[in-house]
Amino acid sequence: MKILVLNCGSSSIKYKLLNMADNSTIASGAMEKIGLKGSFLQHQNEGQDKIKLEGEVLDHQVGIDYIIGVMTDPKIGCISSLDEIDAIGHRVVHGGEEFKGSVLIDDNVIAKMEECIDLAPLHNPPNLKGIHAVSTLMPDKPQVGVFDTAFHQTMPPSAYMYGIPKKLYDKYKVRRYGFHGTSHRYVSEHACKFLGLDYKKTKVINCHLGNGSSICAIDGGKSVDTSMGFTPVEGLLMGTRAGDLDIGAVTYIMEKENVSPDAANTLFNKHSGLLGISGVSSDLRDIEEAGLEQGHEDAMLALSVFRARIKKYIGAYIAIMGGCDVLTFTGGIGENSIIERKALCKDMEFLGIKLDEEKNNIRAVDRVISADDSRIKVCIIPTDEEFMIAEETLRLVNDKA
Repeated sequence: MKILVLNCGSSSIKYKLLNMADNSTIASGAMEKIGLKGSFLQHQNEGQDKIKLEGEVLDHQVGIDYIIGVMTDPKIGCISSLDEIDAIGHRVVHGGEEFKGSVLIDDNVIAKMEECIDLAPLHNPPNLKGIHAVSTLMPDKPQVGVFDTAFHQTMPPSAYMYGIPKKLYDKYKVRRYGFHGTSHRYVSEHACKFLGLDYKKTKVINCHLGNGSSICAIDGGKSVDTSMGFTPVEGLLMGTRAGDLDIGAVTYIMEKENVSPDAANTLFNKHSGLLGISGVSSDLRDIEEAGLEQGHEDAMLALSVFRARIKKYIGAYIAIMGGCDVLTFTGGIGENSIIERKALCKDMEFLGIKLDEEKNNIRAVDRVISADDSRIKVCIIPTDEEFMIAEETLRLVNDKA
């Protein structure tokens, strides 16, 4: 079965076509600047060079049509016709409390997804646009929604409730939802397979570290706590997101700077985090260069805050689960930064985390990087959200058959 995985953003469409018969990638790419000047598509057939195509793309309907056209093109394509695509899996950011797992998409599901728009006004609308576009182009193909929030629906109330009047939760569903759920599930499952451990009996702390970062405590295959909250701005210090922040500080800044809620939202989502503290960049590589090589004080400060937050959550999640068997690093930073993994594991031996520096000297491969006598296994596990989405799509389509 060949499955097309789509991740539709506000002005982009990322995609991957997979052959689930052998778990191989056929092609992948991204359409950028949808609805803007300079729209372009970068497409790559597996084993071939990447190609770039430019052209005006007004909306997601045109964008998906364009992508399908490229994939079926006799000269540069990877399939002969749409008939070769058996199903489509969509990454959907927010499923609220309604969706506790992946679902086959129908009119009822779409209606419930629309009800979640208030919870993710920037993400769910383009996700829905992708679904509608596929329905027009391939009306007979099954579609599956895989929700970023669904994996965290196993969290207990003690983890997801905020200390606000409960009537606000009852009325508006203001609570911790968590994100990166598809990645956290894939990495924790794959880590246990890689290590030969029973996923249902293993305590895993997964560190998804990138421009957007989150940590998840997974006990017996279930998310029991995670660092992101009602929105993806809570938790760790990220590229441009503030992470954990006192509400009093928010209202104080809004009053002093005379900024609106929209402006405050932009400030804490787009101009804070590593960028805000360092004044250098939102890219950790630039901050490491400025701080570690050039002695830039604010860059060093940003690094220290970034690392301290992560360590604090690791310690907290060990306490919450009553122990930990596996600590994983994934995401752009987690998979590739030898420096950060070393810094994050430093002085953690008392918790059972002991790094082997020689094993750690590697990037983006499945690898145990802890010392042989480390009580907690520390691993690099590259994430593959597209494969997880394709696997879920295959499962639901087969269940229906």
